[in-house]
Amino acid sequence: MDVNAAVAAAAAIAGLCTGVIAMLAFRWSERDQARPTRTSLHTDAVLPPGVDTVLSVLRSSAVVLDESDSVVKASSAAYALGLVRGGKLAVEPMLHMARDTRRDGEIRQVELDLPRRGTGRGEALAVSARVAPLGSRLVLLLVEDLTEARRIEAVRRDFVANVSHELKTPVGALSLLSEAVMDASDDPEAVERFAGRMQIEATRLTNLVQELIDLSRVQNDDPLEDAEPVRVDELIAEAIDRSRHPASTKQITMAVGGTSQAQGSGGGTAALHIWGNRGQLAAALGNLVENAVNYSPARTRVGISARRVAAPGGDLIEIAVTDQGIGISEKDRERVFERFYRVDPARSRATGGTGLGLAIVKHVAASHGGEVTVWSSEGQGSTFTLRLPEAGAVRDRSTTGPDRVDEDDDRPYDTDPNSEIPAPEVLP
Repeated sequence: MDVNAAVAAAAAIAGLCTGVIAMLAFRWSERDQARPTRTSLHTDAVLPPGVDTVLSVLRSSAVVLDESDSVVKASSAAYALGLVRGGKLAVEPMLHMARDTRRDGEIRQVELDLPRRGTGRGEALAVSARVAPLGSRLVLLLVEDLTEARRIEAVRRDFVANVSHELKTPVGALSLLSEAVMDASDDPEAVERFAGRMQIEATRLTNLVQELIDLSRVQNDDPLEDAEPVRVDELIAEAIDRSRHPASTKQITMAVGGTSQAQGSGGGTAALHIWGNRGQLAAALGNLVENAVNYSPARTRVGISARRVAAPGGDLIEIAVTDQGIGISEKDRERVFERFYRVDPARSRATGGTGLGLAIVKHVAASHGGEVTVWSSEGQGSTFTLRLPEAGAVRDRSTTGPDRVDEDDDRPYDTDPNSEIPAPEVLP
């Protein structure tokens, strides 16, 4: 009995010790798992609370660096600009700024011109970089892309300089001519000659001021606020009336075709319409016709034609103005829609051109949801094409009809100036 009792007591004591040891081991394991490791300290809780959310909504490119200059966090915009590569900040001046800020805690800001990588273009990428400490170990870098702002500022400066030059020319001529009139007061023929020149310069000044006003209006106004269905044939008739006198003087024939009638879905006819601001559309088309007349040799022809074009978002109306002038070189075709740009400055002066007409056409087309394009061949002439949304409410949109043209047909109407415009109405 005594032996059995001793064995039982020993077994109970052994079981109790085993249980205590197991419990202690379990508690020790739990404490070990709860204890943060060096790796978790470096990755999981490296950003202060809320910083990740704030960085995700910033418009600027954001990069967070640790004490070893490794990138802890970078926005997608930072990668797009090429600031981060292989987990490191790739821009050396920004890296030096980050190290200085980490050392003394001061906020730094600088503007830099960075080369564009992988684009093949020569212009630099203008950025503004700002570095600030983030906590005790991290540094935050915010980079703002200033390239577009720099471009807009350059355009504004060029515009102001061009306007100043263009205004000074006729104003200076008027001043000199008025002095000449005063000096020639005893010579009636000289007075008459100088007065005629003054009228020419005054007309040029008036046209320049008016086109500046028109350009400012089409840039700032919303043409669709006063939009209405506008008949294409009426726009063309107004543009022709505007240039009828100079065309008659140079014996230029203006031929109009395919503008007034279009086949409707019910077998009847309906006029082509454009949806937009009548005044701006008339000014744009008038500028195209006026340019065609001014830059065409005597006894040639200017053609104006229109057609309906099928497009995924709704039918478009294309109006083409074709001349038989000297044409435009390839390098000039890329710039003809710039403000104050002239292909032939001497001829522009002779015709009273301001260099703003095609810029106005471009802005009118863009503000109406359309575009203007140019086809030209030196020695053969040019074709300027306006493509604008049709006023779909004035007719039943049909998927059939002889007047419809496939949207992939981007050829100009009359690339051969000697070809005939279909069913033309010849206006002397």
